[in-house]
Amino acid sequence: MPFEKTTAVVTGGASGLGLAIAEGLIARGTQVAIFDIHAEQLELEVKRLRADGAAVNGYVVDVSDRAQVRSAMAHVRFDFGPVLILINNAGIEQFGKFDEISDEFWDRVMAINLRGPFICTQEALPDMKAAQWGRIVNISSSSAQGGQSQMAAYVSSKSGLIGLTKSLALELGRYGITVNTVPPGMVVTPLLERAIAEGRFTASLEHFAKITPVKRAGRPEDIANATVFLCQDESSYITGQVIGVNGGRRT
Repeated sequence: MPFEKTTAVVTGGASGLGLAIAEGLIARGTQVAIFDIHAEQLELEVKRLRADGAAVNGYVVDVSDRAQVRSAMAHVRFDFGPVLILINNAGIEQFGKFDEISDEFWDRVMAINLRGPFICTQEALPDMKAAQWGRIVNISSSSAQGGQSQMAAYVSSKSGLIGLTKSLALELGRYGITVNTVPPGMVVTPLLERAIAEGRFTASLEHFAKITPVKRAGRPEDIANATVFLCQDESSYITGQVIGVNGGRRT
């Protein structure tokens, strides 16, 4: 199965890491369907990408809602064909003391960050099995590898995503489907810049760059490059792996 001309779904693809991944896949010749809950931002980015000649569509989807995901996947198949690449990137953050997390907010973090990938993968899987070829990349977090104070719900959800990746890799390899996860390190996105500005991280970007072996913070395209590689034909023997993209801070 050629990597080029296949159809990819990127969740949370209207900004940040998801947008960089979508752009990376488009540059390699794939048709990209972006799922995102933010309608205005989604429309803006799809219009920009199409103006550059990209084969891309946007779909307003809450990935924790199976009915919405199923409907969107059906539209993607009609517009572009079977879904053979899935990037589970959509997620929400959480910051605050553990004993102040409400049941409702804990459940919402799990719904987006963990149930979302579960639902999206199940809904895309029939296409991949039929083709005997598929690529699934789950965007987790380096915080799942080392923990992070006051982010218990977020870290738990991303740790679960690593476990899901390993289990699916064992189960789906016989169908020519690989499943890997990329846990980003400190990557400069609007979300990170806002968190620093609001005082949720006590250190500056300059400090993080200083304590990183490669002496810089990550860029969205760093994550995109690794993710796109894992979707290519050449990566067919790589599955069930945690591919850290973190400048060497966690090895």
